Amino acid sequence: MNERVILKNNRISCFADEIDPSVEKQTALLSELEIGAIEFRSGDGKGVADYTIQEAEGLKKRLDAAGIRLSAVGSPIGKIGIEEEFSPHLKKLEHIIELSDVWETDLIRCFSFYLPEGADAAGYRDEVFRRTEQMVELAARHGKTLLHENEKGIYGDLAPRCLELMQRFYGDSYKAVFDFANFVQCGQDTLEAWELLKDYVFYIHVKDARMGSGEVVPAGSGDGHVKEILTALDERGFTGFLSLEPHLADFAGLQGLEKDAARRGRTDTEQAFVTAWQALCDLLTR
Repeated sequence: MNERVILKNNRISCFADEIDPSVEKQTALLSELEIGAIEFRSGDGKGVADYTIQEAEGLKKRLDAAGIRLSAVGSPIGKIGIEEEFSPHLKKLEHIIELSDVWETDLIRCFSFYLPEGADAAGYRDEVFRRTEQMVELAARHGKTLLHENEKGIYGDLAPRCLELMQRFYGDSYKAVFDFANFVQCGQDTLEAWELLKDYVFYIHVKDARMGSGEVVPAGSGDGHVKEILTALDERGFTGFLSLEPHLADFAGLQGLEKDAARRGRTDTEQAFVTAWQALCDLLTR
């Protein structure tokens, strides 16, 4: 995988709200790093689902002016308890679909519902599938693709259950996000996860973690086998986005890793983001 080719083709995206809540500060650092895409999750104090159409249009103009496009909507759809009422949540998806039209992206991140702590996941499978089917049908009617993220604590947190979802719903309207750190934090070996899910992976969240402690670390320095899986993706001709999700603000080694950023007068969160970005660039060059 060639770093220059990846960057030239704008296949790097990110969760820029980890830089700063301010969209202005987000875009300033992205421009400095020459990152041309964003997986928009929040900005200026509002979560993505709370944006009005008018606010979405204003954001689109600001991003266009900075030369930044949306790779996907970082939506919270499916990130509620499986026993919570679903109808209002489906209405929220309808609104997010409208926002995605304004932002000119067909990709919307989703989840597969939090389960009660200690619950047997198999007992909730039918309800997860019933809800997911409605979400996929709605996305299909509007020509959108839902990207399922393997979040901790949801039905699809471990690779075998992600596989169940893909075997049932995979298609133009439902594909897989592969998040290294989330799998590690669930005790899931990422190489085993990759072997199960490689035919369904459409989008990558780049963050790494250490098995046991769950600490999120720069990509390539944890137990996520990030380098090996990026290499495998490259060999398969992967053309999707690598979306940087640092989660490094509390990383114990940040200060030592990012002395240069400190000298530049960056905030802690800006330092964390730059550290994550440099780690990804290092992996791509290797």
